[in-house]
Amino acid sequence: MVTMNRRSVLALGLTAPALANQAFAADYPTRAIRIVVPYAPGGGADAVARVLARKVGESVGQTIVVENKGGAGSIVGTELVAKADPDGYTLLLGQSGPISINPAVYKSLPYDPAKDFAPITMTNSYPYVLVVNPSLQARTLQEFVALGKSKPGTMNYGTTGVGAANHLVSELFCAKAGLKMTHIPYRGTALAVADLVAGQVTMVFGDPVSVLPHVRAGRLVALAVTSPQRSPVAPEIPTMAEGGYPAVEAVAWHGILAPAKTPPEIIKKLNTEIVKALQDPSVKSLLDNQAMQVVGDTPEQFAAFIRKDTAMWKTVAAAANVSVE
Repeated sequence: MVTMNRRSVLALGLTAPALANQAFAADYPTRAIRIVVPYAPGGGADAVARVLARKVGESVGQTIVVENKGGAGSIVGTELVAKADPDGYTLLLGQSGPISINPAVYKSLPYDPAKDFAPITMTNSYPYVLVVNPSLQARTLQEFVALGKSKPGTMNYGTTGVGAANHLVSELFCAKAGLKMTHIPYRGTALAVADLVAGQVTMVFGDPVSVLPHVRAGRLVALAVTSPQRSPVAPEIPTMAEGGYPAVEAVAWHGILAPAKTPPEIIKKLNTEIVKALQDPSVKSLLDNQAMQVVGDTPEQFAAFIRKDTAMWKTVAAAANVSVE
């Protein structure tokens, strides 16, 4: 048996905690892992968590349980993970709302996304789609802006609530396009889209899975997507940049995060397993059906994206004077 004395360990630049972390990570996981989804069951975030739990669990030989901890605008479940032991056994299915947007609109939060989490990987992303009712005399983004400017204050937009992602996207678009529109908050995407189909609101920035079926059935007209490039799930829809508004760029995303101070060896191992699972045909098929694009980046890339995303939303929220108590 080969042993190392303290001097040998120090000569290799290793410390006792580092060696302990390496040994711990080598055996990890030895028991069930839980992924906390800060939303009620159902919906895109829940679907992503469950398909990854099954596939990654098969790969690492341990059960991965999905726990739905909704409430308070996703704050309840997010805070739970922020305060969990940093041992790799409690993870968060994070999303742009609780991680990037909440810090921009809430005056106080019981967690700090920048300090309380260790990003592992962004799992998927998707753009917002600007949709209008077919009765509106606009079939392009330019026509819509011209119509809005000709009737200032008469048009409105529906969102999933004050401070929600599509509220901020709408405010960003109105600011860049010079439009004056009234905000109509709803208690969910489905309600906003239903009223748009009924002609009760003028415009909605919706997620692809909620609005594209209506677009393809002729009940809504899609004018643009907010991603830098056209979306693979709807390549016929131009980008905001193509319509003349390159500054209106935003993507929604899901990703896996661990509590801060989780050993880097465990973060690396989880990243490897999750990225591998994202390439599995069954996982890619589910995400395709949800109109989502697979990402699977490194922890460093994910952390850099979150910093950029948070800074952008803070700028937008401050300019539009959007805040939530």
